[in-house]
Amino acid sequence: HTFPIYILLPDVLHLADDSYGIEPSDFAPDQHLVYRLQDVTSQPRGCGTPHDDERDHDNNATEHAQYKPEEIHHRQHSRYNYMNKNETAVREEMVHLANFIDSIYVQLNVRVVLVGLEIWTQQNLINTDGGAGEVLSRFTQWREKDLVPRRRHDSAQLILKKSFGGTAGMAFVSTVCSRSHGGGINAFTNNNIPSFASIVAHELGHNLGMNHDDGRPCTCATSACIMNSGATGSRNFSSCSADDFEKMILLTGGTCLLNVPRPDEAYSAPYCGNKLVDMGEECDCGSQKECEEDPCCEYQTCKLKSGAQCAYGECCYNCQYLPGGTVCRSSTDECDLPEYCNGSSSLCQSDVFVQNGQPCRNQQAYCYNGKCQYYDGQCRAIFGSKAKVAPEICFKDVNSKGDRFGNCGYHNYGYKKCESRNALCGKLQCSNVQSVTVFGIEPSIISTPIGGAKCYGVDFMLGSDVPDPGMVNEGTKCGDNKVCINFECRSTDILNYDCDVEKKCHGHGVCNSNRNCHCEDGWAAPFCEVKGYGGSVDSGPTWNGNTSVRDGVLVFFFLVLPLLALGVFVFLRRNELLRQLGLGRRKRSGCTLLYIGGGKPKLRQNYTELKRDTSAAACPQQSASIINLKLHRLRTEGALLISIFTTKVDTKRCTGLLQSSVCLGKVIYL
Repeated sequence: HTFPIYILLPDVLHLADDSYGIEPSDFAPDQHLVYRLQDVTSQPRGCGTPHDDERDHDNNATEHAQYKPEEIHHRQHSRYNYMNKNETAVREEMVHLANFIDSIYVQLNVRVVLVGLEIWTQQNLINTDGGAGEVLSRFTQWREKDLVPRRRHDSAQLILKKSFGGTAGMAFVSTVCSRSHGGGINAFTNNNIPSFASIVAHELGHNLGMNHDDGRPCTCATSACIMNSGATGSRNFSSCSADDFEKMILLTGGTCLLNVPRPDEAYSAPYCGNKLVDMGEECDCGSQKECEEDPCCEYQTCKLKSGAQCAYGECCYNCQYLPGGTVCRSSTDECDLPEYCNGSSSLCQSDVFVQNGQPCRNQQAYCYNGKCQYYDGQCRAIFGSKAKVAPEICFKDVNSKGDRFGNCGYHNYGYKKCESRNALCGKLQCSNVQSVTVFGIEPSIISTPIGGAKCYGVDFMLGSDVPDPGMVNEGTKCGDNKVCINFECRSTDILNYDCDVEKKCHGHGVCNSNRNCHCEDGWAAPFCEVKGYGGSVDSGPTWNGNTSVRDGVLVFFFLVLPLLALGVFVFLRRNELLRQLGLGRRKRSGCTLLYIGGGKPKLRQNYTELKRDTSAAACPQQSASIINLKLHRLRTEGALLISIFTTKVDTKRCTGLLQSSVCLGKVIYL
């Protein structure tokens, strides 16, 4: 019998330091071929990301939370033709590939989930001519514009039949959560899935912040690990790769990895026990041993235990939903927006941010993909907190050279010179440089004296396929109504910013990436025109509406009701209480007036005058017999209790004191 679990297991055998592929024989269906993976590479093939020595590495192992990059595969038209235009075969091949990659990443406590597969059956949707860096740039631009809006994912990988010489694949570094650069390209020129899976795992590793192992003091269980610059067929990550991944997570570069894919998003054959929540499952705790440590999920049934509401997700704690209004994804920048739990789901709301093109940093910059992009901030990130942008002449002079220290990107396997109008969008030029802080990688630094100023630029030598951290970030303001896009200074019209915050959000919010108002605290969505609790229709509730009635009842019973009871008790037992306090007289006549309301009696209004002149001569003769006047203030819900004690004064005259309060013998405030 064949159990469903075998559908997802990679056909590979690991013995000691070697990995062996297992495939059915084309000539005998009941027989299999076994081969060593490192023997199937016909020629040395490498990643398009050159390597450099790295400093400040430590080998301390750190246990991470489990992360799940959602991955989308795209098959190029020529690869589809290579598979005889058999879509079923292509889909099976890609699912098998994703499962193999997932098995590789388990060692880092990372699960790779295939959430989409798109096959270009008619023609390629991007131009695949030119160098690998150019193709990668076109693919990620297409992804940002076309794919991201219609399918939630963390990284997209383009699979091509085309070869780029000795380059097996290319990807951007530390961009797994980036809308603009979260992807890579991979050359699949044969049918060996295990060997090719190592290449895709390598390029995906770049997305996850990993640099090459070459020349670094790394510990590897085999002769070469996955992030070696050559295609080794390895399935092991080195200590350097684990450290790189940890650094990216600590620098909040991987926040999107906490978004667990929904059961209906996974593109795979479901089965209980794979630790992925598939369709029809409430949870999946994995093996029997793993399930013994899970308080929420049942083993083998993939159902929640009795009393449990959830078993996973950012909005699940101790098997219960977190209350609505709990922050599940905080804001990381003035151009980012927080998301909240809704109280009825274990998953956080989809990540949204301020709409691209919204002015930020006091109108000196623009928001772009959740970050306020400005030159000084980029210089500080590379050269330390005291660095700042260099004069414009530095950009125009250095970036006109078209070398690795000054350029506007890549063209035809080389560096592209910047035209004068695009110079501010090329290599970043800084001044007041004191240190280098990016990635812990030691870059090459060039100092160029121009016009009495020193211009500093860097080259991290990460390759033509990787956006060098020393380049100006996309979305940076390069002039009035101008913004850097793809190393060009373009009109801000390209951002399609169409939000009039004064009209649409009534001046009390900003538009988010879904073009909905995100309201300030104190104003209610969707248009911030009435009082409320802030947030948007996309962010989740910023307060817990389900508990507001409960809280009101608790306040009434534990605060308001006891105070009311106390007031009634004091009123009914006032004489006895006054005697106990020594304020009563054995013989007295007079009145007690209870005044309730927010206003103040005239007696209180004239207190200043009374205090100034309290002589008997100032009082009418009929009031001379007043012995004492005491005011007792009871601070309860705006109520004011006034007790007036007199001798030889009847009730009418006593009440009249409130109307003609110019006479006073003595005033005591209690």
